Parts: sequence; structure tokens; C-alpha cells
Amino acid sequence: MSLRILTMAALTRLRRLLVPSAPTTSIEIAADRVTGLTIGSGPGRAVRGAATEVLPDGALLPTANAPNVTDRTAVIEALGQVLKRLPGTPTRVALVIPDSAAKVSLMAFEQIPARAADLDQLVRWQARKTAPFRIEDAQVSYSYGLRLESGGRELVVSLMRRDIVEEYEAVCADAGAHAGVVDLASFSLVNAVLAGGAVDDADVDWLLVHVAHGYCTVAIVRNGQLILFRNRPAEGDGNLADLVHQTTMYYEDRLAGGGFNRVFLAASAANTVAADAAVLRHSLETRLGTAVEAIGLRVERADGDSAGAVLPDLMTAPLGLLLRERMTTETGGSSL
Repeated sequence: MSLRILTMAALTRLRRLLVPSAPTTSIEIAADRVTGLTIGSGPGRAVRGAATEVLPDGALLPTANAPNVTDRTAVIEALGQVLKRLPGTPTRVALVIPDSAAKVSLMAFEQIPARAADLDQLVRWQARKTAPFRIEDAQVSYSYGLRLESGGRELVVSLMRRDIVEEYEAVCADAGAHAGVVDLASFSLVNAVLAGGAVDDADVDWLLVHVAHGYCTVAIVRNGQLILFRNRPAEGDGNLADLVHQTTMYYEDRLAGGGFNRVFLAASAANTVAADAAVLRHSLETRLGTAVEAIGLRVERADGDSAGAVLPDLMTAPLGLLLRERMTTETGGSSL
């Protein structure tokens, strides 16, 4: 028995040694821009460099059921320029992509199979009912959500056509970088709030409003777990107002919502200026009746960093993904 314990302990140490280090560079490919961010390899979140390049109109059209990259040359050139302007011209990156390139659902299961293979099959069977494409062609990922009073569990399930994932990976490769991790922009924003310490008390409900080029997303988090995620095309201020109103009503009526402790706004369109964000923030405050904050990560500046010219909202999703990956590597846990 003692030999078995020693052997298992040794295997645990070995497994930790074999875990690859977390990436220090993240690239966000959005419909209107490419943004890159590099942080230091040590503890903390010191930014060593950041860069952004605007994409031509129509070069990238993020959607869940059609090719996304319509002008490969323009996207690859922008990616290459961003990589060159980051310290060391990184070749290994984490990748943030638009929410609208995937379908996200919250699925409730009364029982969770013990075997991972059985759970994978169950998730795919359930996802098949609402997927806008063949489930056989999908990249399916999921993470655990809230525990249900009945003893079951919610799962946060993301579906993305495999050929679309490969599109994004391919433009990174052609620009000289390998994308080892791929995640959605609003997931990365949620992780920025959680990993960055913006919410001190886990036992609260908070709302994220993400306004990007071409779409808007709202997400609600309770006790550190995602309980609602809605993405809609951006078709003017009225669409965002309707989405926020509908989400709030659903939250109160169906999710036993008692009010948001915090509300965060991220405006990540490349042409957004501080005045635009202020107007949007005031509009949301009027509708919600509560203060709306920028995510406001406490970002440290490394000596000689090149991040000063990049607006904070453009940096938040790439930074959130890097912080999540760092925490996942350090704890050995699973990521969203």
C-alpha cells in the first residue's frame, strides 16, 4: 500500500512537470481588428507589449454557419504586423475569436456520467437538437456550471464548426504563430473579471454587457458560474437595449434574480472612443437603474512596454484568456 501511495505521488509530480507552460501572448481576431497582448512569464500581469491593427471592412465576417475569413491576405497581413510589434515576435499564442462564430448553450443534466466518453456522447446528443449545423462537423467543448437543487448539473456548451476553427488556426499559422488555445471573446471577458479580482465576493450576481463590431453579448454570472449567455447581431442601440431588457426580465422571472451586484461594460469595436463608451454606459445605467463599470483590470506596466496606445477595452479579452490559462496551469484544473 505504501509503495502504491509513493508511486501515485511521484506520478502526480511528474504530471505537473509535463504540463506545458501557460502562453504569454494572446491574439484576438475580431471582425474589425486584430489585437495582440504579451505579458511577463512571472507572477502578476505585467504587460510587456500590445498592438492592434484595423481590418478592412468585410475581411472577416464572423458567423456560426459559413466561412468567416473572406480576405485571407488582409487578415494574415494584420496578424503578421501585430506579431512583429510584440516583444520577441511570438510564435505560440492563445487565440480569442468573436462570439458570433460559435453557438453557446446552457444545458441541464439530472445525472452526469462518471466516464468522460459517456458525458461527451450525452452532450453531443443533446446539442444535436439545436445545432445550426451537423453535430458530426462540430467542435464541441463544455465546462461545468451551477449545481442544480435536484442534484444535477448545468454545463456551458460551445459548438463551433470544425472547418471554421481551422480557418482561424490557419491564418495564425500563415502569419507565423501556432494557436494552442482558442476561446470566445466574451468568455475571455468573464475570465478577466474573475481572474482579475474585479468581483471580490463570489456569492453575487453580476452582468457583463459586451458590445463588439457586428454583435453584442450579455452574460450573467452567479457564484462564479455562468448562468446565462445571449449573443445577438448588433443592429443599432435599440437592439442592445432590447437585449438587455429581455435578459433582465428573464433573469428576474426564470433565474430567481434578486438584482445585479455589479454591471460591467466592455466596448471592443475598433472605432469606439471614450466618449462613445460614456454615452453607452449612461444609456445602460438609465435602463438598469444601477452603475455600469468598465472591467478596469489592474494592469501592471512592464518597463518599456508598448501598450500605451491600445485602449483598455481592446486589451481585456486577450488578457483575460492569458490569466485564465495561467491559473489553469498553476492549479492543474480544467479550463472553460
